[in-house]
Amino acid sequence: MGLLTGDVLVSLALAVVIFLLLVDLMHRRPRWAARYPPGPMSMPGLGNLLQVDFQDIPCCFSQLRRRFGDVFSLQLAWTPVVVLNGLEAVREALVKHNEDTADRPPSPVYEYMGYRPHAEGVILARYGPAWREQRRFSLSTLRFFGLGKKSLELWVTEEAACLCAAFADQAARPFSPNALLNKAVGNVIASLTYGRRFEYDDRTFLRLMELAMESLKEDSGLLREVLNSVPVLLRIPGLPGKVFSAQKGFMALLDELVTEHRMTRDPAQPPRDLTDAFLAEVEKAKGNPDSSFNDENLRMVVSDLFSAGMVTTSTTLAWALLLMILHPDVQRRVQQEIDEVIGKVRQPEIGDQAHMPFTTAVIHEVQRFADIIPLGVPHMTSRDIKVQGFLIPKGTTLFTNLSSVLKDEAVWEKPFRFHPEHFLDAQGRFVKPEAFMPFSAGRRTCLGEPLARMELFLFFTSLLQRFSFSVPPGHPRPSDHGVCNFLVTPSPYQLCAVPR
Repeated sequence: MGLLTGDVLVSLALAVVIFLLLVDLMHRRPRWAARYPPGPMSMPGLGNLLQVDFQDIPCCFSQLRRRFGDVFSLQLAWTPVVVLNGLEAVREALVKHNEDTADRPPSPVYEYMGYRPHAEGVILARYGPAWREQRRFSLSTLRFFGLGKKSLELWVTEEAACLCAAFADQAARPFSPNALLNKAVGNVIASLTYGRRFEYDDRTFLRLMELAMESLKEDSGLLREVLNSVPVLLRIPGLPGKVFSAQKGFMALLDELVTEHRMTRDPAQPPRDLTDAFLAEVEKAKGNPDSSFNDENLRMVVSDLFSAGMVTTSTTLAWALLLMILHPDVQRRVQQEIDEVIGKVRQPEIGDQAHMPFTTAVIHEVQRFADIIPLGVPHMTSRDIKVQGFLIPKGTTLFTNLSSVLKDEAVWEKPFRFHPEHFLDAQGRFVKPEAFMPFSAGRRTCLGEPLARMELFLFFTSLLQRFSFSVPPGHPRPSDHGVCNFLVTPSPYQLCAVPR
């Protein structure tokens, strides 16, 4: 009897193994097929998951690019992936095939966190009517509340004055600027979404900032890729809530702010902010099951604005100040241009940028050198396409290695060094090479790019108008090598802000 039971168990185990191997085989792309991109050998079930260094993906992909070329393939568990490198391959995929590569791969983790399938916001939403509706709404609402107008510029300049006051409070003592930069940029997003700014010591605001940063950390790394690639693991009771606890907390706090907003909203009055405008659309859409205007999508759109709009801009500013203390000669040239064009009293205005080619070049070079989102956001093919002669089948996830474009040795004179002259011609005029694409390209290019460019210029020039930045006496020279998670952030550093 015992032997019989043992034989049954062995047979069952073999059947399970064979079944899993067959499932794995069904999910794999046929690398032997004509013109499918080459790539490293993969393991059954796991694919190449253990061969990808999720703590330093740009370096890992750079090594794979040297082995397999500008277009190579990976298998992340059951998810087929093609990685695109270099300006030509990325532009061919995102611009030439813009319609065919505008989709996003599914994100099972969000469904298991309680979001409806069509509640994906703007950044991660699948390409289709819901995404078009939400992107159109977001763009028109941002324009309505001042994007490209003087009103939004006034919000940013007023917040820049508050940021400068907070820097002055440090009294030239060593400090880390990151938290203050997060609060300043976060207040710009809060003004757009909730029609208000928070004091820098407000408890709700501090919690919001903390959860936004923690959420981004949860949204990167090996574990998230495994759960998205093998979504059956998400059925383990309590696992999604534990792995994504900060995202749960962040969404809960956004819900509280929306609830508070509902209580003070007057439907008879014009909308005060994006949340009011969205709630008005939710009321219009009642009874329409196909509408993307619902409470779940409201929290996702606001979450997208905070995560993409706040953290990316504040991280870029943190890189800008680091690079100024590492390159004091560049800092002096920026301050000289500020003094000549703006002076030392009047606040900077976005119109000044046209007369400040060196400062504009420095800001662009900060974005290129910092390279804070090296892979952008994944795309997915909606039909078979060819890139650089390789066949990429429908349903393939695309990683666009923007780092390989921003640091392409064939384009940039000194790709791995901070060199503002990359954006200046022989006459000192500002020029922008085609390979500058920190906001990605094609149909899914970042919708917040105009806001980010305005913030970077106004915050950066306001700070350098008021202060000179330096490495604190006795402190070691900070590193200009970043720490890679989903974002590439500067290694922790401190500076001194001395009033000019």
